[in-house]
Amino acid sequence: QVQLVESGGGLVQAGGSLRLACAASGRTFSRYAMTWFRQAPGKEREFVAAVGWSRSNTYYTDSVKGRFTISRDNAKNTVYLQMNSLKPEDTAVYYCAARTGAPDSRYATYDYWGQGTQVTVSS
Repeated sequence: QVQLVESGGGLVQAGGSLRLACAASGRTFSRYAMTWFRQAPGKEREFVAAVGWSRSNTYYTDSVKGRFTISRDNAKNTVYLQMNSLKPEDTAVYYCAARTGAPDSRYATYDYWGQGTQVTVSS
């Protein structure tokens, strides 16, 4: 079992930055692929970024490439999402998710989810 708790969301102006964190319980954190999804009102949950057990394996959706950076600290059982140059269209609830095996962009393949953290970007 893995429990995930997100933090770091908030209200920011367009062009600003936020760093989200997802703290995981359990001793096998390093075995899990960790992914950030987001869901805006009235829209489906969408893939944002993922990192494999090897921290060098990172993946991003096109709309955030060059602006967002995902990283993990296995010693702290934490995954981060550094978000720069934020845009109003980044406004959503951001969820952290974990799965065994390789990262996957399909949210239905994830076993564990956090409660979500709201990110609001004003224009």
